[in-house]
Amino acid sequence: MIDPWKHDTCLEFGTGAPLGQLLIDQGIISEEELDRALEWQKDHGHQQLLGEVLHRLEIASEEDIIRVLAESQGVPFISQVAKTADPAVIDLLSREFIEEHRVLPLFLVRGVLTVAVMEPSNLFLAEEMARISGHEIQVVAATRSEIEMAIRSWLPAANVFVIDDIYEDIAEEDFSVIEREATELADLEEVAGHGPVVKLVNYIIFTAVQEGASDIHIEPEDHRLRVRYRVDGRLYEKLSPPHRMHAAIASRIKIMSNLDISERRVPQDGDFNVMMEGRPIDLRVSTMPGKDGEKVVIRIIDSLNSRLSLDQLGFGGKTLETWRDIVSCPNGIVLVTGPTGSGKSTTLYSVLSEVNSDEKNVATIEDPVEARIPGVNQSQVNVKAGFTFAGALRSMLRQDPDILMVGEVRDNETAGIVTQAALTGHLVFSTLHTNDAPSAVTRLVNLGVEPYLVAATLRGVLAQRLVRKICPHCKVQAEPDERMAAMIRAAGGDPEAVWQGAGCGRCRGTGYAGRIGVFELFAPTAELLEAIARGDSLQSLRTLLAEGGFRTLRDDGWEKVSAGLTTPEEVMYAASQ
Repeated sequence: MIDPWKHDTCLEFGTGAPLGQLLIDQGIISEEELDRALEWQKDHGHQQLLGEVLHRLEIASEEDIIRVLAESQGVPFISQVAKTADPAVIDLLSREFIEEHRVLPLFLVRGVLTVAVMEPSNLFLAEEMARISGHEIQVVAATRSEIEMAIRSWLPAANVFVIDDIYEDIAEEDFSVIEREATELADLEEVAGHGPVVKLVNYIIFTAVQEGASDIHIEPEDHRLRVRYRVDGRLYEKLSPPHRMHAAIASRIKIMSNLDISERRVPQDGDFNVMMEGRPIDLRVSTMPGKDGEKVVIRIIDSLNSRLSLDQLGFGGKTLETWRDIVSCPNGIVLVTGPTGSGKSTTLYSVLSEVNSDEKNVATIEDPVEARIPGVNQSQVNVKAGFTFAGALRSMLRQDPDILMVGEVRDNETAGIVTQAALTGHLVFSTLHTNDAPSAVTRLVNLGVEPYLVAATLRGVLAQRLVRKICPHCKVQAEPDERMAAMIRAAGGDPEAVWQGAGCGRCRGTGYAGRIGVFELFAPTAELLEAIARGDSLQSLRTLLAEGGFRTLRDDGWEKVSAGLTTPEEVMYAASQ
């Protein structure tokens, strides 16, 4: 299949003007930029066509290239394909045809089917779509990325369904059983297994994973039910099904999680797994009784999001170098601190993937295991069965480990065993819930570890937060107010080098897409270790660190603002936690 935006000329679009000249005429690129692209193309043996080169060198966007080619052909250009598409007409073309040719039916009006395509000049493709669908075809041009994103959104399973149709399929009497006594278990199970309910729950889970959500919140209110996703650390409302569906949705999720569907008076916890795009997704379910019914929260543990290299996490060059030196120590304690949802587990998984080798026995004790790491022996605690962090750690030390990762040091028993393990030649990674890196020292002391033992075993502490990245598709220069500008100057930044996201369809109008870490790394010097062994106060440690040029979370955040990766507001929010 030919991608039109790759072509060096537009002859097939009804004009003899080359692509480069069309882009210059539109003011999208300059002649110097075109020369640079042509030179790059020549140096690489003409292995890529001009459109690809312009896109690769970030001289012109894919959208600009497609838009210009579409105009030269007299074909409309469309953006935000996923929002434009009517799911009710998608099945007019087969799933296989859509995925093979990267096209997407958008809407059907008076017998004319409008289809988004990447190559509007392909008459044979248009004729084939007319034959298959039985409708006259009107093509509109769209970018490959927009079409592929829409396909992923609207082809979640072998059968495509429409949410509105699901609601309409549900009769009122289907849900009358919800108000009966919970002892009528068979009826409740039957309702929870109805096709529309199953489809809706599947849709909620599928789209949450597709959008990169970390949690799903199903929240009943008075005469209202809302479903919210947490994406990039923020909640937003995805859909609002009819309130009468709430109990059936909750029961369906309980059945999938092996929970008691007859019990709605006390909280319950469970889990289940789904396969998506060939990889397993773990889903942790929590229910909580409320005034208007049970709230259900589903935590999504996607191994795809937990397998990043250290280079991808957002470390500055010097910080990454020092961090790699610390995690390469032969023994001791290495801690990652921060609040829940700050990316501690992802960082530790990245570390384990890097230090793991055939010569080392690497073992973990986690709650829960969030991602599988090849070659690492991973265990999950089970408090109900008596398999706690402390108990598991004792057993693990009899397994001849070289490197241990303990999910969290949460009590004095675990802290003591971790310290002894470090003293006997093991390298131990773990997490603590502290606001900054230096506070980890006092936290260990509060957990019963003697100050001199902390000094003897502590190799480094990494504190981290996650900030949202500016959406690259709607990134524009910002003008901070005077207060913010003063703060940026005080941090050594340039207020004129601040960017923000204007908001677009790809970022749901938020101006942000994805997240990146901000870090502060506490690597104790000899002087600091002496102060720790003496039991000096936290304020004394911070004073010593400041004198040594210690870089705080906020310092690292401002550096990322200056680099155009995030906004001052994100740094202020993250550094205040």
